Amino acid sequence: MIWQLWWVWAAAAVVLVILETLLPGYILLGFGIGAGVVSLLIAIGADLGLEVLLLIFAVVSLIAWIAMRKVFGIPGDEARRIDHDINDN
Repeated sequence: MIWQLWWVWAAAAVVLVILETLLPGYILLGFGIGAGVVSLLIAIGADLGLEVLLLIFAVVSLIAWIAMRKVFGIPGDEARRIDHDINDN
């Protein structure tokens, strides 16, 4: 079937990584990494069913997303603290 072709997963990974440049936030990049890992597993000869491939895709995507949030941080995560008032002299 089509989900057992490595190039389908690789194409999905490339598309997701390209779309990440349009939608920042490291969301699609995690999915792209997951699709890339599944593509590599299929390319090296892993004979897995669709359910296992989707599970690997989901787990790797989640781990990649969490890792990127830890490394790159959440934009605007810190609250702005104002210690003085503009009207104070």
